[in-house]
Amino acid sequence: MSLTASPSSGKPYGLARVCQIWRAARATIYRHRLLARTEPRRRPGPVGPMPDAALLEAIRAVLAASPFHGEGHRKVWARLRIQGVRTSRRRVLRLMREHDLLAPSRAGSPRGPRNHDGTIIPDAVDTIWGTDMTTTWTAEGQAAVFVAIDHHSAGCVGVHAARRGTRFGALEPLRQGVRQHFGGFAKGIAAGLAVRHDHGSQYMSDAFQGELTFLGIGSSPAFVRAPEGNGCAERFIRTLKENLLWVRTFDTVEQLRQALLEFRLTYSSTWLIERHGFRTPDAVRKDQLSPAALAA
Repeated sequence: MSLTASPSSGKPYGLARVCQIWRAARATIYRHRLLARTEPRRRPGPVGPMPDAALLEAIRAVLAASPFHGEGHRKVWARLRIQGVRTSRRRVLRLMREHDLLAPSRAGSPRGPRNHDGTIIPDAVDTIWGTDMTTTWTAEGQAAVFVAIDHHSAGCVGVHAARRGTRFGALEPLRQGVRQHFGGFAKGIAAGLAVRHDHGSQYMSDAFQGELTFLGIGSSPAFVRAPEGNGCAERFIRTLKENLLWVRTFDTVEQLRQALLEFRLTYSSTWLIERHGFRTPDAVRKDQLSPAALAA
């Protein structure tokens, strides 16, 4: 507007001055000018080696080939880089937003002061595991799903399904993880490991706490009404729901259990973790463990 001359005086006037006289907000002027635009909006700067249409097709191919639902623009950008497609995150975000390819998300509600403050991510694997339970439905009725997650690598160390959500079902994912990552099941074999859990009756029971003591595992209950303290297990359960429990049906609890074990392998070998430079949980664990530990 500052380059347009007034028809009465023949002089150009700036937008701020005109809006002050009109008593109109500059945002209103910009909005009306944007609505009047006929040509599609394009990003500023050079187009780059790949046009938007070709990059959009590559994004759709990544989403179609991924075994997961709900991956955001960051992981799509990382998978494009793995395939040799070099572009920016902001461009991927813009194209996914313009074509409704972004995963749906919920806005969080306002929170007061938190009891939990700090980080729950340790510096090494097999230092803290998080465990939690959710439920789903099968043709046999409601089933309980138990998970155990390594807080450092975000890998699933154990998963189990049962007809009832008892303390014995809650122990099964931990038993799987101890056998696989500590080489057996004996007294004190997992010394140095702590398990983060909530205050559910399964986890506070004598049977659960007694087995932790037998294995040498420290009990680390989260703060009451502070689910972020058990955030690693909570985040994995969200991924599990979006990619398995909400998109498939199961005739029996045993069929569900087998599907969970299969998903565990796919997740740990394929899911990308941003804080680890978009590497998989298996890759993070492999990089940390020594050749002797891997051989064992």
